Amino acid sequence: MATYLCPQDGTRADTTSLTWCCPACRGPWDLDFQPDAPLSVNALAGRVNSLWRYEEVLPLSSPTTSLGEGRTPLVPLTGTVSAKLDFLMPTLSFKDRGAVMLAELARRLSPGRVVADSSGNAGTAVAAYCARAGLPCTVYVPENTSPKKTEQIRAHGARLEIVPGDREATALAARAAADSPGTFYASHVFNPYFLHGTKTYVYEMWEDLGGRLPDAIAVPVGNGTLLLGAALATAELLAQGLIDSRPALIAVQAEAVSPLATAFHHGADGLPDPPGLAAPAPTLAEGIAIARPPRARQILAAVRESGGTFLTVTEDQIRAAQRDLAARGFYVETTGVACWAAVGDWTDRSVVVPLCGAGLKTGLAP
Repeated sequence: MATYLCPQDGTRADTTSLTWCCPACRGPWDLDFQPDAPLSVNALAGRVNSLWRYEEVLPLSSPTTSLGEGRTPLVPLTGTVSAKLDFLMPTLSFKDRGAVMLAELARRLSPGRVVADSSGNAGTAVAAYCARAGLPCTVYVPENTSPKKTEQIRAHGARLEIVPGDREATALAARAAADSPGTFYASHVFNPYFLHGTKTYVYEMWEDLGGRLPDAIAVPVGNGTLLLGAALATAELLAQGLIDSRPALIAVQAEAVSPLATAFHHGADGLPDPPGLAAPAPTLAEGIAIARPPRARQILAAVRESGGTFLTVTEDQIRAAQRDLAARGFYVETTGVACWAAVGDWTDRSVVVPLCGAGLKTGLAP
């Protein structure tokens, strides 16, 4: 049976508990979990057409909370760059991959309430899946969250708490609420079940490419949930003998808020401990405007182990990329175009970029 495991000090906890972080260091949990059996591309035909088709490698099975998430198209953009259209998910972002895992876990634990914090997309996803599971939900968001995202959260029946200040202030407010008895913290950062949902992004890619992966996988990185899920999947596929080598992970951040890129290029293993937390600079890529991601060390290690790197994009590049994709038929939110802005002109190797949020969530960048 899977158990929570702290990567920092080895503390363990049962996954049936509502303990949302390591009680010793207050850091995020990993999941001590090994897939039951290797997958076979040929065995997948005829299975349910959602991410649950990869049941052997998921820590939960036989869900009742699903909205049919996953199995998004992989579409060529150039001769070497393809896009995975995760903005076609039920709540219009890739966050559904992890949110369904959290909601399914919460449903089995029957908490008094579910709490989440988000810059928008994770909150809308958790709200939707909690509605599907019949769970009361409260979502904390920063005061500058896009109105369309807050509207969507309310539409799903969740209680909305708008927090003055930035994303970090929002996270602190939600974590304080998460300490209340009977509360399940549906954190896409602290709860590792979310990462085991996002790893299906790579399993789908592997299946659609006939049992192989591209040379590189580019992902936008704020809290790093898609990147860490991709790292999990590539490690599992390699361990199962289903790929010969792991693709390079290309992490993309907005130049305005790029703490991980800075640390990576300075050779640091983590982020420095500042005397105080400065508010991140404004950026169109609100979904990755995270000044101090709790899993910073894991993100940096995953990129290095893959032979990948960090790239940054300017606000003008984000604007241009959003318009360029729209001209190609894809209306994607500003965070979701960051990878296209970074690697769209690559010609020397194959790479997949995620179009991970619909443009209707934020509108066209001014």
